[in-house]
Amino acid sequence: MKIRELDSDYGQQLFKLQKDAYKVEAEMIGFTNIPLLEQFIHCHETFLCYLKGDALAGAISYTKENGQMLICRIVVRPDYFRQGIADALLHALQLHDDWEKISVSTGKMNLPARNLYEKNGFTHKRT
Repeated sequence: MKIRELDSDYGQQLFKLQKDAYKVEAEMIGFTNIPLLEQFIHCHETFLCYLKGDALAGAISYTKENGQMLICRIVVRPDYFRQGIADALLHALQLHDDWEKISVSTGKMNLPARNLYEKNGFTHKRT
């Protein structure tokens, strides 16, 4: 599912999902700078979402310019961790659009994210 309006019901669910997922990440890597709702609603990212029934279980967002795709965020509801949702979202994104290159940044200490990307063919370029 692709969210078109971040101020919709799914947009509100997505913001809550991000806050919940980022709390876990913040504890793991010591980063607490979670974007405010205003910044989130007005971002120019495209979101692909993973639903379990009517529940928003995860999402990946990206921007694209000149064939270059940048993954902005990938979030999974904590009670759905380790169920393959992040993998499924990453695969859906890779199939979703025409692109020449996909890049992503993540925290050095965010080992689950680094493992996800490396497992899916991404390579480390710089710290």
